[in-house]
Amino acid sequence: MAGKQKIALQVQWLLALACLWPVHAGAQEDLEQRLLDVREDGRFVPDRALQHLQEMETQARSAPLPVRAEFLTQLSNARMRLGQNDIAMQLAEELIAYAKTNHDDVARAKGLLNKAYIKFAMNERHVSHQLAFEAEKIANQTNNLSVRVQAMIGAGQSWAEEGNFPLALAKLQAAVDLARQSDSEWDLAASLNALAVLYRQMREYGKGFQALDELLVLTSKLGSPGRMAQAKNTEYGLALDAKQAMRGQRALLDALALERKLDAKGMLAPTLVNLSDSYLKQGDYQQAQRYGNEAIKAAQLVNNGLIEAAAHVNIGQAQIGLGRLAEGKRSVEAGLAYYERTANQPDMQEILLEYGQTLEKAGDMRGAVAAYHRERDISNQLFEKQRQKAVYELQEKYEAEKKQRQIELLSRENQVKSAEIDNRRLQQRIWWLLALVLAMASVIVGMLYRKVRHANVQLNVKNQELKRQSSRDPLTALYNRRHFQEFMRQHGSHAGKLAPRQTMADTDAEIVGALFLLDVDHFKQINDHYGHAAGDLVLTTIAETLHDVLRETDMIVRWGGEEFLAFLPAVTRGGLDDIALRILNGVAAQTVHYQGQAISVHVSVGFAPYPLAPLGQPLSWERSVNLVDMALYLAKAHGRNRAYGLRSFQRMEGTTMEVVEQDLERAWRDGYVDLSVVLGGQDEMLARTSAASTGILGGNTASDTAAAA
Repeated sequence: MAGKQKIALQVQWLLALACLWPVHAGAQEDLEQRLLDVREDGRFVPDRALQHLQEMETQARSAPLPVRAEFLTQLSNARMRLGQNDIAMQLAEELIAYAKTNHDDVARAKGLLNKAYIKFAMNERHVSHQLAFEAEKIANQTNNLSVRVQAMIGAGQSWAEEGNFPLALAKLQAAVDLARQSDSEWDLAASLNALAVLYRQMREYGKGFQALDELLVLTSKLGSPGRMAQAKNTEYGLALDAKQAMRGQRALLDALALERKLDAKGMLAPTLVNLSDSYLKQGDYQQAQRYGNEAIKAAQLVNNGLIEAAAHVNIGQAQIGLGRLAEGKRSVEAGLAYYERTANQPDMQEILLEYGQTLEKAGDMRGAVAAYHRERDISNQLFEKQRQKAVYELQEKYEAEKKQRQIELLSRENQVKSAEIDNRRLQQRIWWLLALVLAMASVIVGMLYRKVRHANVQLNVKNQELKRQSSRDPLTALYNRRHFQEFMRQHGSHAGKLAPRQTMADTDAEIVGALFLLDVDHFKQINDHYGHAAGDLVLTTIAETLHDVLRETDMIVRWGGEEFLAFLPAVTRGGLDDIALRILNGVAAQTVHYQGQAISVHVSVGFAPYPLAPLGQPLSWERSVNLVDMALYLAKAHGRNRAYGLRSFQRMEGTTMEVVEQDLERAWRDGYVDLSVVLGGQDEMLARTSAASTGILGGNTASDTAAAA
């Protein structure tokens, strides 16, 4: 199940981090040689490594800079691998401070990489990524090829975590090339492992197995059981996703033998729980139960409650498969209790779905229905939280805009009233002057009459301007939400319909309307870092860009604070992805310059043809915009700088629009809707997928990008 694979991949990532520090050949002093021996011996047995490091601590702290820096690096890594993140962070900070004092960029890069690994272990992903990028920048200023390889691997893994696979691939391929130049087989092994993991995330399994084959040959040559065990775990992940279950199981068994030989307690627990899950899927319930029990014991030794809970779930399902229904249900509930205590609702949702299927297969329909109801409750809770958050944000934006509009309207009303008062006073003066100066009446009246006419013209101009401004956004001069709503109420039933001579076939050449909803990525950070004036400049730049990339006949609306909506009345259905890519790249190509600083801007986009007509019944424009907003939310949730487009509905006789609107991503996975995915920064549409390619066990989740060399 997805939760179990996530556990295994996270542990594999943390173990892989240690492998980035290679062994260097050559003659060394006694202390340096001892450090080298401990480094290789303790990569996968951190408790033993820590004992040796503590024995040499006094001597190492008084050694020259390179030796002391290497000692602090290893000590921080050992503490991190033992779960002592606070102590590990103190040692990393000590290393960075020592490196700055001595102006040593190599040691400083190592310290920053250590901090990045620790922050990742503490689940502070964004901070971890920024530290890795900074470490790469500093490492590239040095001549130390090994440290540069390590930093490139860290940066590549961070880009993969953020969903930027093209940049991640470029970094890791560069790391492999640089490792070949350095003639370091240890660096090359780390780079190849990271590259194989990335290919798995990208679903390019053929290339992943090519990198893995070279890695296995190289690891065998190095003679390191720990590295071979790591490579076997990478092979398991690739085989699992490539639907080669038996190969994956053999890789796990090989890894288990190597880990037991090493007594690598931290690696044993995830390998055992993965083996239990593998046998469970094959229907070998005896073996699944056996390895599940072993996983519990291994997890208790390293105090890993998450793996222990996953093992209980596997054991329970195996017992149900063996006909021991009551005993199995108790075991599954024991595992679920941990997920409830830790509020791990996403993983619990996946487990309950699998649990219900197991009970249904065993004939316990009541238990299966109860499990499905619990899964649905969690799904509704997650959806409701997301929906409430979105509603609150929209309400806040709406209220702020409403207050601003009221202020502007009051100001303009005062201007109109002042003009009217001035006009009345002017007329009164005319009559007084006529009474007082009858002899000069004709001259004076003529002059004042012309003045009154001018005032009336000005008043009429102001009234016209007020009418125009009521439909325009004052900052960007785009149409506002109110104007679009009035337009759709008057023309919504005709908007997006085909002309009589245009094709009516459901093909890419079909002429349709389209809705595009954009949201500026990380706009709050721009406001916080550069100020609201810079944020306003970003919004006006995006408005100008949209005018450039879209047509004059397209309606562009400022939908909210940093949201824009574009209504295209007539486009080809097959051209929607190209328009989305044009919007993504058009915005990304604009660099906003503010007070000597260059601000890069990206947007996320949701889009769909209009009107949307599941089962031949057109949806209202409000429901269509809501579906586009949900597609935009998917683009935000899956990495930003991308567009998700709703292409069509499928098999709608098996579901309802209410179900689709509750969870668009699940409807996609279940095959009821067809979405296309367009990634920014490319010359053509890069990704179009369907429900069959998402949600599989062990698939590419956000945590998969944590897998390291």
